[in-house]
Amino acid sequence: MAKKVKAIIKLYCSAGAANPAPPVGPALGQHGLNIMEFCKSFNAKTQGQEGLTLPVVITAYEDRTFTFIIKSPPCAVLLKRACGVAKASGTPNKEKVGKVTIDQIKEIVNLKKSDLNTQDIDKAIKIIKGTARSMGIEVVE
Repeated sequence: MAKKVKAIIKLYCSAGAANPAPPVGPALGQHGLNIMEFCKSFNAKTQGQEGLTLPVVITAYEDRTFTFIIKSPPCAVLLKRACGVAKASGTPNKEKVGKVTIDQIKEIVNLKKSDLNTQDIDKAIKIIKGTARSMGIEVVE
């Protein structure tokens, strides 16, 4: 018989740097999960991706065990890393903060392919371009 699911927890954690401090500790502690076990396994799986913020979906079961799935980094994080800026523009229609090329966008699409809601590459490129535009990042040919 399958285990009964108690909760599904969604968090954003820095790759290779999960620790029991908030937001990880309180989110897992209220469901009675072993916080250090999660931190150790998450850090082991995300080693080599330091500097990225990764979404993780944790499924907590009634017997206080858990499983987790690590998703690909958000588009905004990948775009900021591609153009080398720390922060997006506050007024994206007036103030541009950086530039990305089509090749960089195609690399981001390849990373995000499984998490996007389309399988068509051209439509996925349009999604990433729209995110870049709303952040004040120009897309150059």
